[in-house]
Amino acid sequence: MRKAYARALPWAIRILRSNQLFCVILAYELDSSMDIVATYIPHGISLDAAHPAAEWRIAGPVAFHSDWQGNHPDPGLETEVRVLWSRRALYLRFKCHYRELNTFDDADPNGRRDHLWDRDVAEAFLQPDPSRERYYREFEVSPNGMWIDLDIFPGGLADLKSGLQHSSVLDQHARTWAAELAIPLAALTANFDPGAIWRANFYRIEGKKEPRTYLAWNPTHTPEPNFHVPSAFGHLRFAGSPAK
Repeated sequence: MRKAYARALPWAIRILRSNQLFCVILAYELDSSMDIVATYIPHGISLDAAHPAAEWRIAGPVAFHSDWQGNHPDPGLETEVRVLWSRRALYLRFKCHYRELNTFDDADPNGRRDHLWDRDVAEAFLQPDPSRERYYREFEVSPNGMWIDLDIFPGGLADLKSGLQHSSVLDQHARTWAAELAIPLAALTANFDPGAIWRANFYRIEGKKEPRTYLAWNPTHTPEPNFHVPSAFGHLRFAGSPAK
């Protein structure tokens, strides 16, 4: 049975007094370690994982190297994630340290590969509407540039057909690989609001056969590896909203 353990965060009560009226505002204090910020760029960028666009430098990274339970930290497998956004797209960049490579040799002509998670991947789970807890989008990319995008909903999944663009590069000398994704915002939400706070989580899988390595930005704390725990997702915020 799958179990999800939500982090217990403190509640802050702020009492405001105005014209002898008392307003009590109960505010949920967010843990900053669970936050990633997407930085606004006023134009689209070209994807080139080998030669990253200068705009990636303004995106504050998050990094992780512990397993899905938050245990066994291993800096040799560190994953770094950066996020940018424009009026039309959300951009993701992964930089992954690795020990060995396990990839598929076959894919669709456009690079899509079903069951990509059975080999090495970096993954992003994005949830634009947190009120619909069991609904979110899943994106995966491999060291050799294969990808898959999925629409996740209660009881199933379907091809998202998001129209994403991608670029990947492998540096065998440094034992790193990097991947960039550009996902049309229209494929993520019908009414994008840069003031909204999305839920998100990022993961890595390395290995072909069990025991494989399962890494998570925000641990899911399940007994067995399971990334599909929306209650464990962190927060994705959008910074630098464009002028109307």
